[in-house]
Amino acid sequence: MTAGAGREVYLDYAAATPVDPEVAAVMLPYLTERFWNPSAPYARAREVRDDVERARGTLARLIGARPDNLVFTAGATEANNLAFAAVDGHVVVDAIEHESVLACAGMHARRTVRVGADGLVDPAAVARAIRPDTELVSVELANGEVGCIQPVRDISRVVAAERARRLEAGEKTPIYLHSDASQAAGALSVNVGSLGVDMLTLSAAKVYGPKQVGVLWASDDVRLRPLVYGGGQEGGVRSGTENVAGVVGFARALELASERRAEESRRLAGLRERLRSALASELPWVVVSGPRNPKRRLPGLLHVSFAGIEARRLVIALEREGVSVGTGSACAASRMRVSHVLDAIGMPRPLAEGSLRLTLGRPTTEGDVDYAAAAIVRCVRAEMARLGRDDESQAALAAALGAGAGGV
Repeated sequence: MTAGAGREVYLDYAAATPVDPEVAAVMLPYLTERFWNPSAPYARAREVRDDVERARGTLARLIGARPDNLVFTAGATEANNLAFAAVDGHVVVDAIEHESVLACAGMHARRTVRVGADGLVDPAAVARAIRPDTELVSVELANGEVGCIQPVRDISRVVAAERARRLEAGEKTPIYLHSDASQAAGALSVNVGSLGVDMLTLSAAKVYGPKQVGVLWASDDVRLRPLVYGGGQEGGVRSGTENVAGVVGFARALELASERRAEESRRLAGLRERLRSALASELPWVVVSGPRNPKRRLPGLLHVSFAGIEARRLVIALEREGVSVGTGSACAASRMRVSHVLDAIGMPRPLAEGSLRLTLGRPTTEGDVDYAAAAIVRCVRAEMARLGRDDESQAALAAALGAGAGGV
């Protein structure tokens, strides 16, 4: 941190959230005195088994499901893999899915649906992509990079119509809808009935719970196939000793997220707008990506791009100022490359390479936002000076690159 910076501001909550103190408190006993293996036969172990099932029941209630349909996994990536392992045939995904979904789709015959410059999937495009042998459609509920909330309910109607057509035609090929709701659960309802999905992925790590804990919900119609074999835990679908502390913490984390969702979403949307406005007032040529309609945007996510300025240099400069930001999904950022999401929305590379993903969280305050905005402006202007650019030349470059690039 530079001398006098005075504070640390974290703006990468889409990558990782801290464990809520209430979550840590319910987890602690299972890391110490209640350490027993839930599969053991004696009374104390059975008590722990009951605690796991209570956690499963809580999670099921929060998503409007039955407990028996939930399988605990070691995170959302494993849950996504488990969903795709349930089918053999053709799959349909959109171009900005999480890398784990795209990698799973790559193991199947597939069709990748393009998205608009705002990142949104057109349900009609999904309908056109479905073939008679399509068995799975997978569309995330919300994108964790540009913040677009996908029309999953409308897509579910497309899948239901195709299912009805097959039934009427006497065709036997099943078709399911899966949604990775990991990035959405803190801000949106994840009720499986309202969404109309057949499978749903959730991650504790995105809702102020522990890392490496996820869940896949699957309807009665889906026959899941194990990826991990062994002792037959999780109904034989996911063997291995249960992460008791993790699943108990997950249940409490989602419970808290559900209780606070409406109020926290309003607060974060206000902070996001405060940050956007502060940046735009000082750097009016900044490009903001994502849907124009605020109802289609995650409340705590702001994706900004600075034409011709390297985000990697900004990340380092901002870290010296005490501000931690991301350049996109953690998977892409770890390899320091432009993400597939920005390619998919048609963002030119010189603009994409200057992109920052700023995500706000429960600890974020107005003071944090104001400090971060000032630091970003300072760092961007320092880069402009290094490159010999003034506002006029920077605005011209941004206008040339930002046309059709999803800017709002």
